[in-house]
Amino acid sequence: MSDCCDPKEDKMEHGKDKHEEKHDHTGHHAGMVADFRRRFWVSLALSVPVLFFAPSIQGFLNIDITFEDSDYLSLFLATIIYIYGGKPFLSGLWDELKNRAPGMMTLVAVGISAAYFYSTAVVLGFNGMPLLWELVTLVDIMLLGHWIEMRSVMGASRALEELAKLMPAIAHRIMKDGKIEDVPTENLMVGDRVLVKPGEKIPIDGIVVDGESSINESMLTGETKLVEKTKGSKVIGGAVNGNGSLRVVIKKIGKDTYLSQISELVRHAQESKSKTQDLANRAAVWLTVVALGGGVLTLFLWMFLTSQSFDFALERTIAVIVIACPHALGLAIPLVVMFSTGLAAKNGLLIRNRTAFENARNISAIILDKTGTLTTGEFKVSDTKGFDGVDAKDVLIYAASVDAHSAHPISKAIVEAAESTKEIKDFKQIPGKGAEATVNGKNIKVLSLRAAIELNAFINHNKAVKDFSKQGKTLVVVFEEDTPIGLIALDDAIRPESKKAVLKLKEMGIKTIMLTGDNKAVAERVAKELRVDDYFAEVLPEQKAQKVKEVQDAGYIVAMVGDGVNDAPALAQSDVGIAIGAGTDVAIEAGDIILVRSDPGDIVKVISLAQKTYGKMVQNLWWATGYNIFALPAAAGALYWAGIVLSPAMGAVFMSLSTIIVAFNATLLKRGV
Repeated sequence: MSDCCDPKEDKMEHGKDKHEEKHDHTGHHAGMVADFRRRFWVSLALSVPVLFFAPSIQGFLNIDITFEDSDYLSLFLATIIYIYGGKPFLSGLWDELKNRAPGMMTLVAVGISAAYFYSTAVVLGFNGMPLLWELVTLVDIMLLGHWIEMRSVMGASRALEELAKLMPAIAHRIMKDGKIEDVPTENLMVGDRVLVKPGEKIPIDGIVVDGESSINESMLTGETKLVEKTKGSKVIGGAVNGNGSLRVVIKKIGKDTYLSQISELVRHAQESKSKTQDLANRAAVWLTVVALGGGVLTLFLWMFLTSQSFDFALERTIAVIVIACPHALGLAIPLVVMFSTGLAAKNGLLIRNRTAFENARNISAIILDKTGTLTTGEFKVSDTKGFDGVDAKDVLIYAASVDAHSAHPISKAIVEAAESTKEIKDFKQIPGKGAEATVNGKNIKVLSLRAAIELNAFINHNKAVKDFSKQGKTLVVVFEEDTPIGLIALDDAIRPESKKAVLKLKEMGIKTIMLTGDNKAVAERVAKELRVDDYFAEVLPEQKAQKVKEVQDAGYIVAMVGDGVNDAPALAQSDVGIAIGAGTDVAIEAGDIILVRSDPGDIVKVISLAQKTYGKMVQNLWWATGYNIFALPAAAGALYWAGIVLSPAMGAVFMSLSTIIVAFNATLLKRGV
């Protein structure tokens, strides 16, 4: 309805003060919602006596209950409503005029001001009919409409705050004398050494100077593949350490860190995204022109081209201005938004950005992140191979027997794939490499490919190893003593719903594109299986937003679907950002629409609902403003020659009818009409 309440994200900085600022920003937006709610209820309560003493309403009810100063009481209450309830619109009028962009605020402010000052003059003795009840109901309904609208867009993107949460609050700094002290992460400096214990988060970007471990960077990169870290390896702040212990020297702090750079991309994409006026605001611009232009023209024609009195001419002018600001326009869009938001929620779709949701009806290309979106984001055993006559099932059973005692994600996947396990003895975790144990009296080692090559270099020349490696699969080698007896390949399983979703999107005429950081062989295999139109492979996290922009520059209205921190800038850059609900909080906060069920098939539902919602908005705007085609000329006195003059009071009746129609039409969205 207006841009006065659009939230803007602040740039994430490393430190407590900036974190508190983001809380202040969120609290400020929530306070604005509460302010509209409070103004609405106070104004509504004060409106009751004004409505009760209105001559036209008492005439309609066939009653006459007044007292000597009832007009002054109504004017007093209407003055409070005009000043207190109308303040957001009067302030908005000033802002819109200052920015040379008149819209809904201008239209409402002009309407309530014309009604108020004219009615004040009438109560104080000017000849005419006061419009106090039209004034107060107009303020009430406009406050209600803005309250509903702001609630529907409440909780706008807090992606940068969620990025900050990924960083651990405390780090274990290693002193020169070897002692360890716990310090706030923001106090770390370049060159400091920190200890990262098993299961903890890496505090800030650095380089490993001692220790070995497997690092889970999926929260940052979106890729499930664990990354082996040894001396000299770079580590990213926020990544989760595995079973090994690491000593890391800090190399980057503040804005130079990976997370800060990602947050900068998010902020830039959000700020550069164009803000199109919504339908109601565009309608308000035209109605403002009609109200002011029509009012001036009406006054001029009656004053100088007829013999009518100034009182009559002014009443016609005020009637035109007041009627041009229909009550229903204030509810035409918010009611549809409210119903569509509720309907979406019931279907597992959470709408965070209304404008982007409306734009979803025009999507012509959709970019889908592979890991966690089209795939489950979890390891699954895809292939098992035995060496030198060893049965593949036995290889899997041996590996599962050892891995049953490990909490590693790969170990869990192997255990789930095995038909059974055997009892073991002497289990031992090998940090950063794998595990070993005694199974049926044999020493069985389950090692990563890198560790396996260190133990037996010939593994690197094995044909199966080469083939699976080209496909981008994660490989585990099983040893009996120091002899390799088999190979287990793991892959990120494709979601069952992904194929159907891609097919339906293509049937809707939408170009489907897969985006992944995996190598070209992996991307090609998955793209072929899903039958997407195109794919981008080997895309670095910081390049994803650029890929979205490339598709946009080609003339497409682009939706981006993702789930990882690295997807956040791309989600913000896209015309419509759709986040998978089971993904990271950062991706969810950067998304315009959240798929709670993590079902790619819900993307089709989003687009379909957006199309129906937009249709209802257009219908409601016609109902809200269409009566002006008859009402405005009649209010101006165009039918005066036929004895037909539409008074402001009768205009208000038309407005009330259009409001009822608009409200009823919005409810039909729930029935799919």
